[in-house]
Amino acid sequence: MEPTKEMASAYKRRRKLVLDLLSEIPGIKSNEPGGAFYVFPDISSYFVKSDGETTINTSGDLALYLLAKAHVSVVGGGAFGSPKCIRISYAASDENLKVALVHIKEALAKLK
Repeated sequence: MEPTKEMASAYKRRRKLVLDLLSEIPGIKSNEPGGAFYVFPDISSYFVKSDGETTINTSGDLALYLLAKAHVSVVGGGAFGSPKCIRISYAASDENLKVALVHIKEALAKLK
């Protein structure tokens, strides 16, 4: 298989992996992206929730919360015209993506 097809296949696999893992997190709504290597899940169900220390009011707040609590870097969707979403890149290894999504799921479960 030529390198370009191998890479395209890897990204499709990673996109499916990330979407499958996101579907297991309550309150997250995702659509399958048609291009690039990012997903933009709607995380607005977490707005106005708190873990007792941090209250989430924006996607930027959630991005900072995930960085601090889950040690996962995502980007608030406001900069991309999607203020209810975060941007998650799947340009990483399958194993790193699995670990990151477990950490995200655990951190979001602490928000009430």
